[in-house]
Amino acid sequence: MASWSEFAADEPRLADGIRVLLQQYGPGFGYLATVRADGGPRVHPVSPVITDEGLFCFVIDSPKRRDLERDGRYALHSFPPEESDDEAYVAGHARPVTDPAQLARLAQGARAEPHVDWRLFEFTVDVAMLTRREQPVAGIPGYAPGRPAVQVWLDPHAPPVAAAPVAVPPTRSTRRSRDVQCTAA
Repeated sequence: MASWSEFAADEPRLADGIRVLLQQYGPGFGYLATVRADGGPRVHPVSPVITDEGLFCFVIDSPKRRDLERDGRYALHSFPPEESDDEAYVAGHARPVTDPAQLARLAQGARAEPHVDWRLFEFTVDVAMLTRREQPVAGIPGYAPGRPAVQVWLDPHAPPVAAAPVAVPPTRSTRRSRDVQCTAA
Protein backbone atom coordinates (compact mmCIF):
# COMPACT_ATOMS: atom_id res chain seq x y z
CA MET A 1 0.00 0.00 0.00
CA ALA A 2 1.67 3.17 -1.22
CA SER A 3 1.11 6.53 0.38
CA TRP A 4 -0.01 9.39 -1.87
CA SER A 5 3.51 10.80 -1.51
CA GLU A 6 5.09 7.54 -2.70
CA PHE A 7 2.69 7.37 -5.63
CA ALA A 8 3.36 11.04 -6.52
CA ALA A 9 7.13 10.45 -6.39
CA ASP A 10 6.75 7.45 -8.72
CA GLU A 11 4.34 9.13 -11.19
CA PRO A 12 4.39 12.91 -10.60
CA ARG A 13 2.51 13.91 -13.78
CA LEU A 14 -0.27 11.42 -13.14
CA ALA A 15 -0.54 12.48 -9.49
CA ASP A 16 -0.65 16.14 -10.52
CA GLY A 17 -3.43 15.46 -13.04
CA ILE A 18 -5.48 13.66 -10.38
CA ARG A 19 -4.83 16.43 -7.85
CA VAL A 20 -6.01 19.07 -10.33
CA LEU A 21 -9.31 17.27 -10.89
CA LEU A 22 -9.89 16.65 -7.18
CA GLN A 23 -9.12 20.31 -6.37
CA GLN A 24 -10.68 21.94 -9.45
CA TYR A 25 -13.23 23.87 -7.35
CA GLY A 26 -10.76 25.01 -4.67
CA PRO A 27 -10.77 22.64 -1.71
CA GLY A 28 -10.87 18.96 -2.61
CA PHE A 29 -14.18 17.59 -3.83
CA GLY A 30 -15.03 14.06 -4.89
CA TYR A 31 -17.13 11.00 -4.28
CA LEU A 32 -16.00 8.42 -1.75
CA ALA A 33 -17.13 4.81 -2.13
CA THR A 34 -16.94 2.61 0.96
CA VAL A 35 -18.01 -0.95 1.76
CA ARG A 36 -21.17 -1.35 3.87
CA ALA A 37 -21.39 -4.05 6.55
CA ASP A 38 -23.47 -6.21 4.18
CA GLY A 39 -20.72 -5.92 1.52
CA GLY A 40 -22.59 -3.49 -0.69
CA PRO A 41 -21.22 -0.17 -1.88
CA ARG A 42 -21.96 3.22 -0.32
CA VAL A 43 -21.09 6.52 -2.06
CA HIS A 44 -20.71 9.93 -0.39
CA PRO A 45 -19.46 13.37 -1.37
CA VAL A 46 -16.29 14.30 0.54
CA SER A 47 -13.55 16.92 0.61
CA PRO A 48 -10.23 15.09 0.32
CA VAL A 49 -7.09 16.89 1.48
CA ILE A 50 -3.91 16.41 -0.57
CA THR A 51 -0.64 17.60 0.98
CA ASP A 52 3.01 16.71 0.68
CA GLU A 53 2.34 14.27 3.54
CA GLY A 54 -0.38 12.33 1.76
CA LEU A 55 -4.04 12.01 0.78
CA PHE A 56 -6.41 12.50 3.71
CA CYS A 57 -10.07 12.95 4.54
CA PHE A 58 -11.75 14.32 7.66
CA VAL A 59 -14.85 12.18 8.24
CA ILE A 60 -17.61 13.07 10.70
CA ASP A 61 -19.57 10.46 12.65
CA SER A 62 -21.55 8.84 9.85
CA PRO A 63 -22.16 5.56 8.05
CA LYS A 64 -19.13 6.24 5.83
CA ARG A 65 -16.89 6.64 8.89
CA ARG A 66 -18.17 3.39 10.36
CA ASP A 67 -17.54 1.72 6.99
CA LEU A 68 -13.93 2.96 6.97
CA GLU A 69 -13.36 1.95 10.60
CA ARG A 70 -14.71 -1.55 9.95
CA ASP A 71 -13.36 -2.17 6.43
CA GLY A 72 -10.84 0.37 5.22
CA ARG A 73 -11.28 -0.28 1.51
CA TYR A 74 -12.26 2.83 -0.41
CA ALA A 75 -12.47 4.33 -3.89
CA LEU A 76 -12.38 8.08 -4.52
CA HIS A 77 -13.66 9.62 -7.76
CA SER A 78 -13.39 13.23 -8.88
CA PHE A 79 -16.41 15.45 -9.36
CA PRO A 80 -17.12 15.99 -13.08
CA PRO A 81 -15.57 19.16 -14.50
CA GLU A 82 -17.89 21.63 -16.23
CA GLU A 83 -15.72 21.95 -19.36
CA SER A 84 -14.83 18.29 -20.01
CA ASP A 85 -15.60 14.67 -19.23
CA ASP A 86 -12.18 14.07 -17.67
CA GLU A 87 -12.11 11.94 -14.54
CA ALA A 88 -9.76 10.84 -11.80
CA TYR A 89 -9.96 7.79 -9.58
CA VAL A 90 -7.87 6.40 -6.72
CA ALA A 91 -8.49 3.34 -4.58
CA GLY A 92 -6.78 1.65 -1.68
CA HIS A 93 -7.16 1.47 2.08
CA ALA A 94 -8.03 4.11 4.65
CA ARG A 95 -6.22 4.10 7.96
CA PRO A 96 -6.90 6.35 10.94
CA VAL A 97 -4.32 9.03 11.68
CA THR A 98 -3.48 8.92 15.39
CA ASP A 99 -0.33 11.05 15.67
CA PRO A 100 -1.42 14.19 17.62
CA ALA A 101 1.11 16.47 15.89
CA GLN A 102 0.05 15.34 12.43
CA LEU A 103 -3.64 15.63 13.38
CA ALA A 104 -3.14 19.19 14.64
CA ARG A 105 -1.07 20.22 11.60
CA LEU A 106 -3.55 18.85 9.05
CA ALA A 107 -6.60 20.12 10.94
CA GLN A 108 -5.13 23.61 11.01
CA GLY A 109 -4.11 23.52 7.35
CA ALA A 110 -7.52 22.22 6.23
CA ARG A 111 -9.42 24.44 8.69
CA ALA A 112 -11.21 21.44 10.19
CA GLU A 113 -13.81 22.54 12.71
CA PRO A 114 -12.32 21.80 16.15
CA HIS A 115 -15.69 21.24 17.88
CA VAL A 116 -16.98 18.56 15.53
CA ASP A 117 -16.68 14.81 16.03
CA TRP A 118 -14.46 14.01 13.06
CA ARG A 119 -11.70 11.50 12.51
CA LEU A 120 -8.84 11.87 10.09
CA PHE A 121 -8.06 9.05 7.68
CA GLU A 122 -5.06 8.70 5.40
CA PHE A 123 -5.87 7.04 2.09
CA THR A 124 -3.20 4.77 0.67
CA VAL A 125 -3.06 4.32 -3.11
CA ASP A 126 -3.23 0.84 -4.58
CA VAL A 127 -4.49 2.07 -7.96
CA ALA A 128 -4.74 5.50 -9.56
CA MET A 129 -6.39 6.36 -12.87
CA LEU A 130 -6.74 9.50 -14.93
CA THR A 131 -8.96 9.67 -18.01
CA ARG A 132 -8.77 12.56 -20.47
CA ARG A 133 -11.31 12.90 -23.26
CA GLU A 134 -10.99 15.03 -26.37
CA GLN A 135 -13.46 17.88 -26.58
CA PRO A 136 -15.70 18.35 -29.64
CA VAL A 137 -14.40 20.96 -32.05
CA ALA A 138 -17.06 23.58 -32.78
CA GLY A 139 -17.87 24.16 -36.43
CA ILE A 140 -16.59 20.86 -37.79
CA PRO A 141 -19.57 18.79 -38.95
CA GLY A 142 -19.25 15.09 -38.28
CA TYR A 143 -16.24 15.52 -35.99
CA ALA A 144 -16.04 12.49 -33.73
CA PRO A 145 -13.48 12.68 -30.94
CA GLY A 146 -11.14 9.72 -30.53
CA ARG A 147 -10.99 7.28 -27.68
CA PRO A 148 -10.12 8.65 -24.26
CA ALA A 149 -6.51 8.70 -23.07
CA VAL A 150 -6.28 6.60 -19.92
CA GLN A 151 -3.34 6.43 -17.51
CA VAL A 152 -3.32 3.73 -14.84
CA TRP A 153 -0.85 3.22 -12.01
CA LEU A 154 -0.83 0.13 -9.81
CA ASP A 155 1.27 0.01 -6.65
CA PRO A 156 4.30 -2.06 -7.68
CA HIS A 157 4.81 -3.18 -4.08
CA ALA A 158 1.23 -4.34 -3.47
CA PRO A 159 0.84 -8.06 -2.93
CA PRO A 160 -0.69 -9.88 -5.90
CA VAL A 161 -4.46 -10.01 -5.80
CA ALA A 162 -5.82 -13.53 -5.59
CA ALA A 163 -8.17 -14.03 -8.50
CA ALA A 164 -11.61 -15.12 -7.39
CA PRO A 165 -13.62 -17.31 -9.73
CA VAL A 166 -15.67 -15.01 -11.94
CA ALA A 167 -18.33 -15.91 -14.47
CA VAL A 168 -16.84 -14.19 -17.51
CA PRO A 169 -17.48 -15.27 -21.09
CA PRO A 170 -14.41 -17.07 -22.48
CA THR A 171 -14.07 -14.50 -25.30
CA ARG A 172 -13.31 -11.76 -22.78
CA SER A 173 -9.73 -11.67 -21.58
CA THR A 174 -8.51 -9.81 -18.53
CA ARG A 175 -5.08 -8.32 -17.96
CA ARG A 176 -3.50 -6.72 -14.92
CA SER A 177 -0.47 -4.58 -15.48
CA ARG A 178 1.65 -2.80 -12.90
CA ASP A 179 2.93 -0.27 -15.42
CA VAL A 180 1.46 3.08 -16.34
CA GLN A 181 -0.57 2.59 -19.48
CA CYS A 182 -1.50 5.33 -21.91
CA THR A 183 -4.18 4.59 -24.45
CA ALA A 184 -4.99 7.16 -27.07
CA ALA A 185 -6.77 7.08 -30.39
